[in-house]
Amino acid sequence: MVLAQVIGTVVATRKEQSMEGLRFMLLRQVDLEGKPSGGFVVAADVVGAGVGEMVLCATGSSARQTVRTDKRPCDAVIMGIVDSWEVGGKVKYKK
Repeated sequence: MVLAQVIGTVVATRKEQSMEGLRFMLLRQVDLEGKPSGGFVVAADVVGAGVGEMVLCATGSSARQTVRTDKRPCDAVIMGIVDSWEVGGKVKYKK
């Protein structure tokens, strides 16, 4: 899993039939301070995340382990909306 921020939405009106009904979000990985640190990924959103929220993203075969992505050609999934995180006893992010 990685920490990422939802920075936008992706709309694909034509897609693989098994992907119908999934919402796609554009994510950017963040560091422990919540600052952008990595590349971008399009992820299926199964928890109702919104633009600007910090999320947990699973990739690879783990992305197909949710009820809504099971047996679908999905390589990234938003599986949690982050409320807070702390490092070394210090709160680094709080929603």
